[in-house]
Amino acid sequence: MRRSSAPVFLIGPMGAGKSTVGRRLAARLGLEFVDCDATLEARTGVDIPRIFDIEGEEGFREREGRLLDELTAREGIVLATGGGAVLREANRRMLGARGRVVYLRADVDTQLARVRDSDRPLLRTDDPRARLEALAAERNPLYESIADVTVDTGSGSMDAVVEAIMEQLERIAP
Repeated sequence: MRRSSAPVFLIGPMGAGKSTVGRRLAARLGLEFVDCDATLEARTGVDIPRIFDIEGEEGFREREGRLLDELTAREGIVLATGGGAVLREANRRMLGARGRVVYLRADVDTQLARVRDSDRPLLRTDDPRARLEALAAERNPLYESIADVTVDTGSGSMDAVVEAIMEQLERIAP
């Protein structure tokens, strides 16, 4: 594949593998990997659950939007976004206009298996499955609306996922 400095933005639900795939994809493309949530945590000095506790989801989304504006303006990166980054129209516009958007799709069973031991603020509920199903109903159409590439991450290795992304990116390369 021809090397490009055009950024690649990974979107999808929690547990889809954005961070894991992002690191491997960045290495294959010779680009820098950036995780939006990890960057936000490093800058604030607290983790995402704490930001939710202090500022609520709306406060978190404000911070996330400002950081996305900064990060999506960079070239030469693979950016793993948070699962809810697509909720704001301005974020969707930025992602779609500034780089190649890869939607990592994962079904609810896959998500549950991958995030069951984590402290995800949106899963602080008696019924995490129902919560993930509700999030999917709301967010999946948003992911689909801006994706240049869509890859399922529920079966096969993460290396196979990276390979599938590479093949699809090659087809849409400018």
